[in-house]
Amino acid sequence: MVVPVTSTACGGRWFVALPDRDAALAAAARLASYACRTLTHASGRPWLLGCWPDDEAVTAQAGTARLAAIGRTSLTPHDLVARGPGVTGAAGSFHLLASVDGEVYARGTATGVRRLCTADADGVTFAADRAHTLAWLTGADPDPARLAARLLLPDPPFPIETSAMWRGVRAVQPGHALRLGRDGSVRTERWWRPPPSDLPLEQAATLLRDALRAAVAVRVRPGDVWGADLSGGMDSTSACFLAHEAGADLVAVTLEWSAAGNEDARHAREAARHLPGITHFVLPSSELPGHFSGLGERHPPGDEPSVLLRDRAQQSELAGLLRDHGVRGRLSGHGGDHVVTPLPAYLHPLLRRRPLTGLAHLAAHRARSRWPLVATLRQLVSRPSLAAWIREQADALGPLRRGEPPMCGWGFPVALPPWATGRARDLAAGLLREAADRDGVPLGPDRGTHAWVHLARLAGSTATHLSAWGAVDGLPVETPFCDDAVLDACLRVRPEDAGHPAVYKPLLAAAMRGIVPEAILTRTTKDHCGDEWYAGLATQRRTLAAWTADSRLAAAGLADPAALRRAVLAPGLLNGGVCELEPTLGIEEWLRDLEARPHPHHLKEHPHEPAPAATP
Repeated sequence: MVVPVTSTACGGRWFVALPDRDAALAAAARLASYACRTLTHASGRPWLLGCWPDDEAVTAQAGTARLAAIGRTSLTPHDLVARGPGVTGAAGSFHLLASVDGEVYARGTATGVRRLCTADADGVTFAADRAHTLAWLTGADPDPARLAARLLLPDPPFPIETSAMWRGVRAVQPGHALRLGRDGSVRTERWWRPPPSDLPLEQAATLLRDALRAAVAVRVRPGDVWGADLSGGMDSTSACFLAHEAGADLVAVTLEWSAAGNEDARHAREAARHLPGITHFVLPSSELPGHFSGLGERHPPGDEPSVLLRDRAQQSELAGLLRDHGVRGRLSGHGGDHVVTPLPAYLHPLLRRRPLTGLAHLAAHRARSRWPLVATLRQLVSRPSLAAWIREQADALGPLRRGEPPMCGWGFPVALPPWATGRARDLAAGLLREAADRDGVPLGPDRGTHAWVHLARLAGSTATHLSAWGAVDGLPVETPFCDDAVLDACLRVRPEDAGHPAVYKPLLAAAMRGIVPEAILTRTTKDHCGDEWYAGLATQRRTLAAWTADSRLAAAGLADPAALRRAVLAPGLLNGGVCELEPTLGIEEWLRDLEARPHPHHLKEHPHEPAPAATP
């Protein structure tokens, strides 16, 4: 049966899970005025408090067990009762929660789109989908070590890429479940592992087509008005055609970048021509806010810093355009780049399993990316454990080295920007060593699978930012490529069938053949907005220079303000250096936003008096 709720939902999206203990009642009372809904343990004590839309939750009971799936899901109440908290393989993106004999079970997603964090207050451990909720509940401050780790380039490595940003707030690793006992015990267990990568391309493509179709269908209902990013690339175009197939009325937006020879808009128009009834806007970038606009404005801070600030003002205006046309949600192709093609780390096991095929692939990767021979061979013959590799990264942590390194290791080799201080280096290196000792267990059976899953988790992290910003703009953003079932389908393919650099996204092309126009599937180019990036930096240099004068990172001892000022004012910045600057800008902005708006944006007081907690 469906569990009743305390009141009509406000449209917010958050929850806190409480253990079945009297000691948790004080926190429940503090949260009550912010929660639209309260679900209880069989004992009658509060179990889940929060806000979520009616169509983004499924709840059920079986005896004294209470179960809930919060998010986009194909599960039904019957599924929850029949399959229990260990259910896997469902379409969508959701948290799965249960109260069984007073023990709380909670998990997010393997990709990390749906996250889970814990913190302690009054001797009780709580869980929540948002780290900021727990930071507010416990009065926690940002952790300098975790801020330092966010300076790492090109991305924080596994397993610290999902770390919560506040002292005392702990992230549950994606793919792991949390159990809170009535006796106060806290433990985690791994519930997800990658499937075997053993299918030829066509068989895996069939699985991916079915998974993507289900991922879109669980969100889209016939007649719904949905916004869509129609970039002209394969990922967003696939999402649009599947949404159209599911019966959505599409309102699509395409950005026309200024670079000479840019082909995105042409391919987007061709795709729109095959989508009857679509409303399609092609917007020149010159008609939208420039990149890095609005740096002087303060926004509700998310759970962590983001590098997406460059086009936030632009995306906010697009969201307004879509809302004006009756859109109820926005589909994004984000994540396709991450899940449908393995990283070159697949070469490491391939050379041992199929040497001749591995050598052919290696030659193709070296020719395309100009990897130096000695460095490449050194990575391919090395056999350190993941934990040893993480310690190597900590020991070698230093300034960024130019040029694309080989990508055949456990992950991206990491470095720090030149303005990072010695304290930043020591804190980041210390966090890496702690992670190696505590969490140095690979995400898959070999280096290639581990790197592929880690890349999917990085996509999931970005998807959480898109979702948070969409919530602020009043338009939820959905990223079906980041669903667990879609990742599972991609991982089934033999990496050598999906990873050859001479073929562009062969797995997705095979999956979408017959659905997406062939002209899109055979496209080999990928355009960029580099001109807009550099123009935005040039326009915002005065603001960036002002930031360096009272930098929050410098105040924390993590950035040298003089070196940072030289970087933002250097003529060379307009010819490169954006990639190393953006993580720093994201942290700086996040700290300023948090200082100006410390109360979580999603926790809103409700004027009604909450009704007594509902018991199923």
